[in-house]
Amino acid sequence: MLNLPDLSAREFADRLERASPGASLDAAALAALHIHYLELRRWGARTALVGPREADTLFERHYAEALAALPLLPEGPATLVDLGSGAGFPGIVLAAARRDLRVVLVEPRARKWAFLSAVSRRAALSCLCLDARVTANELPELPGAVDLVTARALRLEPAAFENLATKLAPDARLLLWTGEEEPELPSRFVRGRRLALAGSAHRFLREYRQRELR
Repeated sequence: MLNLPDLSAREFADRLERASPGASLDAAALAALHIHYLELRRWGARTALVGPREADTLFERHYAEALAALPLLPEGPATLVDLGSGAGFPGIVLAAARRDLRVVLVEPRARKWAFLSAVSRRAALSCLCLDARVTANELPELPGAVDLVTARALRLEPAAFENLATKLAPDARLLLWTGEEEPELPSRFVRGRRLALAGSAHRFLREYRQRELR
């Protein structure tokens, strides 16, 4: 199981700053993320949220990679759906950093869903936690038109993205954390920006947009 040190709020903020120096986080965001860390430490002692070998790289590999999405987020209020939210990377992190977002966390595994619900409640984040999955034939009840979809460490079939597209706003975007291999997506999605993630030459954050209808 995960064994994390007990960090004070100041120690946590210092570690986060070193791992992600470009992120501009206010006091409320840092406080919410510290709560997430403390809950991750508490739950991780008995629940497999992230791999036990990743404790030493938690800030660089998980927090920093989630925060790398900030420049790609839409300006102003928007609805973000995070698929396979797991331990909250990136969904919880982005909800803390951007309080104007309405974040929907989709997680089918019961204990991880319970963890996400507990963190959202204790950190006072406006997250809707759904115990559900997205497949070619299954789609949770999502609130209104979705502006942004995020997925990290999750591989979906193209038909699942096609199914999800019925819930997307016309100018919606996908943000996918991937390796070197580009994900297979329906033809309705076209490549946007690509960011190389710090610390590895083999991990990327890829943006996709819906093709304009003519």
